[in-house]
Amino acid sequence: MPPVLNVITLATFAASLSVRALDPVLPHVAEDFGVSIATAASFAAVFAFTFAIVQPAIGAAADLFGKARLMTICLVLLGLANVLGALATSFPILFVTRVLAGIGSGGVFPVALSLTSDLVGPDKRQIAIGRTLAGSMTGNLLGATASGLIGDLLGWRGVLAVLGGLVIIVALAVAAGFRGAALTHVPRTSLTALRHGYRTIFTNPNARFCYSAVFIEGCCVLGLFPFIASFLFQLGETSLSIAGIVIAGFAIGGLFYTLTVSRLLPRLGVRGMMVVGATLVGLQLVGVAFGPGWRLQMLGLLVMGWGFYMIHGCLQVFASELSVEARATALSLHSFFFFMGQTVGPIAYGIGLQHAGKTPTLVTAAAVMIVLGFVCARFLKQRPPADAHLGS
Repeated sequence: MPPVLNVITLATFAASLSVRALDPVLPHVAEDFGVSIATAASFAAVFAFTFAIVQPAIGAAADLFGKARLMTICLVLLGLANVLGALATSFPILFVTRVLAGIGSGGVFPVALSLTSDLVGPDKRQIAIGRTLAGSMTGNLLGATASGLIGDLLGWRGVLAVLGGLVIIVALAVAAGFRGAALTHVPRTSLTALRHGYRTIFTNPNARFCYSAVFIEGCCVLGLFPFIASFLFQLGETSLSIAGIVIAGFAIGGLFYTLTVSRLLPRLGVRGMMVVGATLVGLQLVGVAFGPGWRLQMLGLLVMGWGFYMIHGCLQVFASELSVEARATALSLHSFFFFMGQTVGPIAYGIGLQHAGKTPTLVTAAAVMIVLGFVCARFLKQRPPADAHLGS
């Protein structure tokens, strides 16, 4: 594997620190600003929505002007947005800083996947993407866990201040690392080629299944996370540290996936990975529905994270092969639909929990995920992109 993958992994680590940072401390944010938990949970939706809507522009800009440069700038924006959020004096101001954080985070992960796909051939790409995911999962893990611990010590403002400072430091280190790696080739993509890239992407039969599937994943799985802390509060677990540890279980499962993918893929194959992964997710959603203690919930989220990335990693590889010349665009659209799902998810869960109750809502989400795994295994097929000859 190319050494520069370590730099890319560091970038995804930094960007992921802030994604779940507010989830464990949402009850305290709601209390400080006098809003409901459902209103405070809108932070997850606005972060995801902002992340999503910038994706088409981010992907095009990366293909046109350079992926490494754009990714570094977005890291700096993310760090500054977190610091400004720590200084927010009202709920609307904090809301705006989460919008800025979504823009910053939105410019990192899909571009990192595109750089990884540029550097590694399709035969080794899922393993290379697994390494990139390891940075993301570690960031999610430490972000959620540190958020709960720092929240107990310094409050939610301390969470944003500390993470913001760390992201800025990592942004400077990543910028230096890319200079040392000499990724200086001039992007060949033009506006004309970009338009052709969009046509190439959406004429590929895999596109509609890839993008629909990641939307459903984001809705059914990641849409649940803003409610985990309140579920624990209902069980009498009011410690923010406990909420952070439980949510971190999902990231630990993702890390376990990165350690096992090289052995699972030859044994299960791509189709088996998608079916098994989606089934594991569905079973754990059913488990959470019945409200076990926090230790069992953490274990359930660990298994859920493992299963989630088994199917999600396969979808990322399929998305990376929709186009060669517009690969950053294809992967940014992948993230667009994924985070649109995360935007709709908390809203859908909120409506379901209010009107149908916890168990029916989560069991429905579980059924949807299991069906999704079988649909993806049936209809997604290995197809070379129409512009494959241009990348040779």
